[in-house]
Order: sequence, then structure tokens, then C-alpha cells
Amino acid sequence: MERRNFLKQAIVTAAGSALLPGIVSGRSFWEEQPPLLIDTKIQGRTFSHFWSKCVGAGRAGEVFRPGSPWLEQLQFTKKHCGFEYCRFHGIFHDDMSVYQGGVYNWLRVDDLINRILKSGMKPFVELSFFPREMAGGASTAFWWKANVSPPADFSKWSQLITNFAKHCIEKFGQNEVSTWYFEVWNEPNQKGMWDGSKSQYFAMYKATAQALKAVSPQLKVGGPATGNFVGDGRFDGEAEDKSKVLTASTEDLDSLKWKGVWIEDFLEYCKREQAPVDFISTHPYPTDFPYNGTKGRSRGVDATLKDLQWLRAVVDKSAFPKAEIHLTEWGTSSSGRDAMHDALPTAAYIVKANVDSIGLADSLSYWSFTDSGEQGSGGQAFTGGYGLLNYQSIPKPSFHAYRMLHALGDELLYNKDGIVVTRHKSTQKLTALVYNYPAGLKTSPPSGADDVVANTLKSGEPRDFTFKLMNTNKDATFNVEILDKENGNALNAWKDAGNPESLTGDPLKMMQKMAMAVREEQVLSSNTGVLLISKTLQPWDVMLIDETH
Repeated sequence: MERRNFLKQAIVTAAGSALLPGIVSGRSFWEEQPPLLIDTKIQGRTFSHFWSKCVGAGRAGEVFRPGSPWLEQLQFTKKHCGFEYCRFHGIFHDDMSVYQGGVYNWLRVDDLINRILKSGMKPFVELSFFPREMAGGASTAFWWKANVSPPADFSKWSQLITNFAKHCIEKFGQNEVSTWYFEVWNEPNQKGMWDGSKSQYFAMYKATAQALKAVSPQLKVGGPATGNFVGDGRFDGEAEDKSKVLTASTEDLDSLKWKGVWIEDFLEYCKREQAPVDFISTHPYPTDFPYNGTKGRSRGVDATLKDLQWLRAVVDKSAFPKAEIHLTEWGTSSSGRDAMHDALPTAAYIVKANVDSIGLADSLSYWSFTDSGEQGSGGQAFTGGYGLLNYQSIPKPSFHAYRMLHALGDELLYNKDGIVVTRHKSTQKLTALVYNYPAGLKTSPPSGADDVVANTLKSGEPRDFTFKLMNTNKDATFNVEILDKENGNALNAWKDAGNPESLTGDPLKMMQKMAMAVREEQVLSSNTGVLLISKTLQPWDVMLIDETH
């Protein structure tokens, strides 16, 4: 499933610069709109690919389901998107058989971690959920019945954590395990994920963190792994108070003061109780929580940027200013049945939200790399699942967004108005991203069914991007990839094929190839080191410009 070369051509002007196809001929373009000049020899700002640090991976037990494509899909996304860690639910769930009759069994855990490591990735270990014999009640989450009722005391849980940590170090080595992250639970502010109080979670966090550090101070632990930011006081108390929800009655969501859930209380608790904190985690989806059975409302297009700025400021002024910030779930929405996840606008939003937020976090982890697992596969090829790949390993536009982000360099030269220019420190080669996120859409892509996607695709206007990269390598070749409605867009290809309910054999292979087939062109810089780019991008298009030699 490699990208095919859809178009490869260089159109060279008399002056030696290269132009991308698409300039309107017979137009006095340069006099009317002089191109933007970007000097590529300036001192760049070093930055990390925090978008490639981690990706969500459904649930741990998925890898053992007969016929599951989980592992192959993980390897594929690692190869193309460069993800370093994967985070998954339920490492202690009953289907992992870690605790039965007071006896520990690490066979499946070892198998899972070995497969992850052999894929070239590392586990971002979400410490969840309770083995049935430790749960304090019958409350469960997800269709696979994860146990979420906290016990009366956490002594058995602490023993589980201690034995788990000791085993990991004995099996995989101190140096290796010290590079992992251990996150305590998943979204405990939601009653469906944690059938207990805020204080009970804080107590469990303390017990867990102390158990890990007692095994090795080098192990990295954090939390509180809470869900969406909120614009009201619904989570200020021990449990959610729905009478304080303001979003359902507020027309302008951006008029509310959005904040992370439990973050400030958590930091204060850990300071007071001297509980260790190596990183802060939360899930800043740019929507309100699903409310009254809906998929939630989209917040402003800058919601992720503002949330990360708020979080950065809170951590900086806390007793743990050196704590890393890991946003361990993120995407256009927290719904596992949102048609927008499969569509082109999600790709442009992923690019925009990430490049806008450079320098504010250590990871912004997309949930997740696959549709297979947490929500089930559904009954057709595209069901609005979270994944970068559908359950048949067909890449979505969101996959290309991460593949293109991964291609960027590590020195930022320019980042403004839909144009991102970077340099690779080791090779001095240039890579740029250009995207048309419609200026008229003031929110993140709205959640909903196919009609919402169709209306969103119609929004916005084409945009001319004209700029010169100055002082490039002379006579350099740049490969240009364009993700648009017709190219690299699996959902569009599937609909053109008549929305087949199932794909197998050659039709499936063809669909996988079509999904990878972005449009490709080649351009050349001049013999004076100037690369002229002039291209009209339709709404939601994303373009990668990558120096090859």
C-alpha cells in the first residue's frame, strides 16, 4: 500500500524557477499580487514533532482477537507516520488474564509489549481497568465490559502495580522500562469510566504513583487523564453536577471560560500529599461533551490552541513546572460514530491544530490509529470510527495529515496563514506544508452524519497560495503531494464505488491503493536558489512540498 505517482512533471519558467500546475494563464498575476518572500537561510526555531510522539491504540486485548489487523496496522502507521508510543485501554482487563484467584499471569501482557517493541514503538501504559476480582462493584464501561468500580481500599491494586512494575523491569530491563510512561486510569471524571469520586481517584493515583516509584524512581507516572475541557463548573465537586452545565443553553460556546477538568485540584493534591508527578495528561477534544444523546457541539477553531495555552500556564505556575504535558487523546470529537472522522476536513484540521500549537505540549495523541477495537468495526467500510485506518486497513485523509506532519523538518522557519516551512537540521533540506482551512468556518469540523460532512465540504472558498522560498539549495528537486477531494480520499473513492457494504480480495486492494494515492508532482528550484510556488487550493486541501535532492 504505497503511494502511487499520480503525476510527475516539472514546469520550468524561462528564469529557471518551477511552477506547480494550476496558475491561471493570461493574468497579470505578479503585478497584482507580489509573492510572499520566505528566507530559508534564517536561524530556525528548533521544535519537536509532538504530534508523532504517541497515538491511541484502542484496547490491549484487541491484538489477540482472531483475524484482528491491529498489529499490522500499528506497523503500517509507525512506518508512514513515525509514531513513537502507543496508548491503549485495558491492560489489566479480564481478557488479558493478569489476575485470577490471587495469581498474577503476565503472558499476554508480555506478548503485547513484545509486539509493540518489535514494531519499533513503545507502550504508553494506561493503568486500567480493575480485574473483576478487585473491582468494588458491577459498573462497567464499553461494550467489552471494563470494570470501573473502585474497591473500598487500594491495597490489592497497589500490589498489582508493584508486581507489574517489577515484572516489566525483570522482563524488559530497567533502561527500557524507564523510557515508558505510566498513566493512571482513563477519564475518571466520567462516571461511566470511574464509578467513584474525585477524592477516590486522587487516593488511587497516590497509591499507584508511590507503588511505581518504590519499585524504581526512574519510572514515569502521571495523570489525571481527564476528559474534555469544560466551560462551566460541572466537575468542580466530587462528581459531575449536570445542573451546572452551561453549554446546552449557551449559543456562543467561545464566550465561556474553558478549563481542564480536575487539573488544578490534582496538582494541589499532589503537592499537599507529596505524590510524584512526572507528567500531566488530559483529553482536549475541541467539542463540548456529548450531551442529551447528541455528539456534542464544536468549539472555536482555536480551541485546541487555547486549551494547551491554558494547560501550559497552569503547569508552569504549579509545584511541578517541569512536568511533561501529554494530551493522551485528541481528535475532532470524542464520538466513535462521527462521519467527520472519515472525511477530508479532518485532515486539514489536524494539520492546523498541530502546527498552531507547536511548543506547548510534549504529545498530542490522536485517538486512534485504527477503527478496529473499542467501538467494534461496524457493519460497513466507513462508520465514523476514530481510526486513521478503517478496520480493513484503508487509510483515511487523517492518516495523510499525520504522514505529512511527520515529513516536516525540526527547524521552524515560517508558520503563518496556512503556510509552514521547515528545515531538516541534519541535511539542510526543506519541507513545507500548505493547507486551506476555510477562513469562514470559525469552529473545528462539526460532528454529525453524512449530511453534515457534505455541507462542510461545500463551505469555504478556493485560496491562492503564492510564495517564494529564497536561498534554497540550487537546482533542487521538490516532490509535491496534494491531498484533496479526488486524491488520497478513501471515503470519496468508496462512495464513487457505490458504497459497497464489504470489500474483499482485489477490490479491497484497489481501494487501499486509491486511498494512498495523493496527487504527486515535481518542481525545481532555480540555479539561483529560488523556489516559486503558486497554487490554488480548494477548501480542505493539504499540500506537502518536500525536497528530495
